[in-house]
Amino acid sequence: MTEIAYGVWQGVVRNTKSGQLPSADEFPELKNFETFNDGNAVRAFFGDKGFFVFDENVSLIDAFWHYFNKAAEQSCGKCTPCRVGTVLVRDALDAMRRGLDSSLDLDQVQILAEQMRHTSLCGLGQTCANAFLDALTHFRDRIEAEIARKAPVRAQNAMTYMTAPCIEACPSKVNVPRYIDYIRDGRPAHSLGVILQKYPMAATCGRVCVRFCEIACRRNLVDEAVGIKTLKRYVADQQKNGHSVIFNREMVEEPLKPSMKVAVIGAGPAGISCAYHLLLHGYHVDVLEAMDTGGGMAAIGIPSYRLPKDVLKSETDIIVALGGRFLYNQALGRDYSLDDLFKRGYKAVFLGLGCQQGTQMGVPDEDPTLEGYESGIGFLLKVHDHVAGTKKVELQGDVVVVGGGNVAMDCVRSAIRMGASRVHLVYRRTETDMPADHEEVVAAHAEGIDFHVLTNPARIISENGKVIGVELTKMQQLDADAKGRRNVKPIPGSEYLLPCTTIIAAIGQQVQHGSILPKDGVGLNKWACVDVDQAGQTSRPGVFAGGDCASGPSTLISAMAAGLKAARSIDDWIKLGHVRFFPRSRIRKMLNENHLLVSDIVEVPIRNEYRVHHPELDPEVRKNMFEEVEQTISPEAAYAEAKRCLRCYRVYEVITEQPIPEGAA
Repeated sequence: MTEIAYGVWQGVVRNTKSGQLPSADEFPELKNFETFNDGNAVRAFFGDKGFFVFDENVSLIDAFWHYFNKAAEQSCGKCTPCRVGTVLVRDALDAMRRGLDSSLDLDQVQILAEQMRHTSLCGLGQTCANAFLDALTHFRDRIEAEIARKAPVRAQNAMTYMTAPCIEACPSKVNVPRYIDYIRDGRPAHSLGVILQKYPMAATCGRVCVRFCEIACRRNLVDEAVGIKTLKRYVADQQKNGHSVIFNREMVEEPLKPSMKVAVIGAGPAGISCAYHLLLHGYHVDVLEAMDTGGGMAAIGIPSYRLPKDVLKSETDIIVALGGRFLYNQALGRDYSLDDLFKRGYKAVFLGLGCQQGTQMGVPDEDPTLEGYESGIGFLLKVHDHVAGTKKVELQGDVVVVGGGNVAMDCVRSAIRMGASRVHLVYRRTETDMPADHEEVVAAHAEGIDFHVLTNPARIISENGKVIGVELTKMQQLDADAKGRRNVKPIPGSEYLLPCTTIIAAIGQQVQHGSILPKDGVGLNKWACVDVDQAGQTSRPGVFAGGDCASGPSTLISAMAAGLKAARSIDDWIKLGHVRFFPRSRIRKMLNENHLLVSDIVEVPIRNEYRVHHPELDPEVRKNMFEEVEQTISPEAAYAEAKRCLRCYRVYEVITEQPIPEGAA
């Protein structure tokens, strides 16, 4: 059912019967809209910019009743047009779909809908009437014909979904506007509860998240994005003051039988997230970790000036608080195999191994055994041990770090704190092209790091087994490729020598060699990562994987999202023997593949109010120590920042031929 029978999208009308057929430039060509799930045809779709009907027999009245019912349920109630209007319109449509006389006629309902659109205070109220008003304007005769029948409408299979750009951008799909609402209401514990529905490491994420949500924030079109990460840290840090949720075993669903146990390999963000959600479902979980502490790359790869270790430990300890166990110094491939775990009675295994082996640069005379040669991850592990007091490390002379990501920024900022005379960052593209968080780049500049952009290492210089320098070459940008990215190439004759005592290759990581062996029966892809399907299942039944070992080096929030997904899949696999269909994941895919999600803001007057920023230690002070640089904002600042949220909620609905199977999010 790919042909649109009729509809309106962003004011453009399509009507097959009347021959009103706009071009593809004016009207979207929908991809993967034929079925919602296997054999279940999509009959209609409704959103904030209009609607599409594929089946002429769809009841518009019933469809819009479902739509307004969702809007009424989700209205925050702070403004009358949305709080009252959604209910009045919903109830009027309910009477009409039942074949009864409504207290409001279509003209009155239309007036209410117009008032909602023009006078509501947030995105939900301002947009939830759009599709309905389009239908009244262009297809009123169809609605009137339904009412004239004075007969109950046959119930339709409908699913409604409320979201926002920030939610869709977040890998964990945290309901960002909701936790901001609770801050505005003075209830930080409730705000934290919204986050804890998705992952346990809120204070950690509030410090090191790369903020996909803020990139998508529609406030960017006004002044600056809402400080979503800053607010997350604020509510998480309230826990220290006794104002937050207390983790305990009462949070757990009714515990399952002792035989219902799962092994989680790796105590990094993916493993902690997976274990957390499995424990909440009542499973008995053991987390096997190769190191002697939890946190994975968050522990060894993120310096204390960004993420204090006591903060991280307080959040990984949730596993023990919920009844789980950590088994430290247990490495897969060294101390046990997957076969061993299943022999011990584990019903399923989650691989959250991470990528803890550095990647070489591939330049002449590169030798990892040279004194003064370090991988980015290896260097950060030494920094971790130094700060923890287990092994003192000091740097002397000049240090060169190669790379442009967050690991490279952590390396340069740590090196200056470890006593290096001077620290250089070498990156082959421009500073604008750096994948590192912009705030980290700014902080590195403030701490006196020398940036060498459009520069690449050409050869490592050593003497008597020690690094003494690196030969660099200048790069020039080429024309943009099909994706708009400008590649680079060396400039002949531009080579020069940069003396140094240490060179750190922070250009990438990979899964530790020897962790997964052929006998384990777990397939790897061409990038030597664990091959998984959409549910996180590997080629071996009962073995699931997520995080960096499956995706390649990624972000903490992406790893935690993978852990959540895997926990849901493991729960289904153990209890049902298969993984259920995820309706909300399907509708997200429809929105993203067809670019149907809001890309603008409603045109209402908005006063410019620039975001609140963390208080920070002075650069000249902080570069000599590993104390946390950023500090938590005050309750007053948190309230002011929370008020900047535009609540860009939107409601989407799909009508299907058959009932949609229930499943996880």
